[in-house]
Amino acid sequence: MRPGLRSNPLRDPRDRRLPRVPEPCALVVFGVTGDLARKKLLPAIYDLAHRGLLPADFVLLGFARRDWEDGDFETLAKKAAKDHARTDWSEEVWDRLAGDIKFVAGSFDDDQAFDTLATTLDDLRNSHGIKGNAAFYLSIPPSMFPVVLRQMERTKMADNATSGGWRRVVVEKPFGHDLPSAKALNALVDEVFTAEDVFRIDHYLGKETVQNLMALRFANQLFEPVWNSNYVDSVQITMAEDVGIGGRAGFYDATGAGRDVLQNHLLQLLALTAMEEPVEFTAEAIRTEKLKVLRAITLPADRAAYAVRGQYQQGWLAGERVPAYRDEKDVPQDSKTETYAAVRLGIDTRRWAGVPFYLRTGKRLPRRVTEIAVLFKKAPHLPFSHTDTEELGHNQLVVRVQPDEGVTLKFGSKVPGSMMEVRDVSMDFLYGEAFTESSPEAYERLILDVMLGDATLFPRNEEVESSWRVIDPLEEFWAGQEPAAYRAGEWGPKAADEMLARDGRTWRRP
Repeated sequence: MRPGLRSNPLRDPRDRRLPRVPEPCALVVFGVTGDLARKKLLPAIYDLAHRGLLPADFVLLGFARRDWEDGDFETLAKKAAKDHARTDWSEEVWDRLAGDIKFVAGSFDDDQAFDTLATTLDDLRNSHGIKGNAAFYLSIPPSMFPVVLRQMERTKMADNATSGGWRRVVVEKPFGHDLPSAKALNALVDEVFTAEDVFRIDHYLGKETVQNLMALRFANQLFEPVWNSNYVDSVQITMAEDVGIGGRAGFYDATGAGRDVLQNHLLQLLALTAMEEPVEFTAEAIRTEKLKVLRAITLPADRAAYAVRGQYQQGWLAGERVPAYRDEKDVPQDSKTETYAAVRLGIDTRRWAGVPFYLRTGKRLPRRVTEIAVLFKKAPHLPFSHTDTEELGHNQLVVRVQPDEGVTLKFGSKVPGSMMEVRDVSMDFLYGEAFTESSPEAYERLILDVMLGDATLFPRNEEVESSWRVIDPLEEFWAGQEPAAYRAGEWGPKAADEMLARDGRTWRRP
C-alpha cells in the first residue's frame, strides 16, 4: 500500500453492512476554484478521508485557469475543507490527503493544457497506483460542457479501453434549458462517455431523508396500504429558501425558479413519493419506476389558475430589509424572471388518479425548508359533535428533507379534560436524536457513489427528458408574462393561495 491515505483498520471486508471503499482512482474536478468546489466538493473529499472511505490509492486533481503549483491548490483545498467540512478537523487526516492533491492549470479551450492533464493521469498510474481509473466532475457553467467534453474526447481521456480502467463523468444541473437542449447535451455526453459512465447529479437525491422515503414506504407495512387515492387527499412538496440570488444573477435571470428547481429537485421528489415499489433495490429498477411516474404526470388544463409564478419585492427577513429582485446586482430592471413557482400536477395512474400534487419553490421566503407532506382524507364519519372536532384537520405524514431532517405524523387526539374535544397533535422522528452518527452531506454520499459506480441516486437521460416535457409547456405559457409580486419574507404571491383555495385547500405552513 502506497504511503498516504489508509483504509479504515476497523473495517472487515466480509461485513456487507459496512460502507464499501472504491477502487484506486483519481477525481478530476474542472472549475475547482469555484463556489461549488470550495463549499461542497473539497469538504466532501476531506469528510470521506476522515471516515476512511477513500481508496488507499487516490488522487484529487484540480483543473482551473490559475497559474498555480500543486502547493497553491493544496492551500486552497485545505482552507475550503477546514471552513466547510462536516466532520471534525484533523491535521493527521489532512496530512495523509495532502500528498494526493495535484493541480493542472489551463483554460477549457487550451489543447496543450488538456494534453498535460491526459499525460498527468497516465503518470499517476505508476506514481499513485490509480490503475487508469478516473472520474471527471464538471463543476463548470453548462455552456462549457460541450467544450470540455470534446477536449476529453480528443485526448481519449474518456475512453475506458485506452485508459485501461474506468472513466466516468459527473454532470451538474441544469441538464439543458429545455427539451431540445437536454436531448443535445444527453447525446453529446453519451457519445463521449458510455451511457453507464454518465452520472447526472441532483444533490437532493443524496440527502439522507430523501433516501429514507423509500425505506419509510417499502420497509414498513404501516404506510403502503394507505399510500393511494383511496386515502390520500393531496400531496404538497415545498422547497423554500430564505436567501436571494447572491452573485448568481447571470445564471439565475436566464433560468428562473421553474428551470432551476421545479424541473429537477421537485419532480424527482414527486417521482420518489409516487412511484411503485421497485422489484429490487438497484439503480435500474428504481429508475424504471420513477420514469413511469414522470411519464404519467398531467398538467392543469387551466394553467392561468393552477400554474403561478412570482417575483419577490423589497421586504423584511430576519429583522433586516432586503432588496427587490430587480434591485439585486446585475439583474435587469425590467426582468420578468420568476423567483417563485407553484403548480398543481396530476398523475394519471390507478394509484394516484384524482390526487392533486401541489409543488412550490421560491426565494426570499420566511424560512429555509424542504418537505414532502402527504395529507390524508378526513374520516368519512365522526361520532363527535362539530364543536368537539372543529380544530381537527387532515392527518398528515411529513417528510422533512432539510434542515431539521426527520418525519412528523400528525393525527387527532383527545384533549385532556371532561369534554370530548379532539385536536391535532404531532409525533416526531428526528435523525439527530434517533441515531448517534450524523447524516453524511449529500455530496459526500454522491461522490462516493460515483467512485463506486453506483448510479442508484443519479437520474438517467430519460428522466431528464421526461421532466422537461412537464416544464416546457409551463415555461411556454409563462413566457412574456409579468410575474405576480410578493414581499420578501412572505410565503409567495396571493395567487398561490388562491390556487389551493379554488380546490378547498390551503398550503401547509412548514
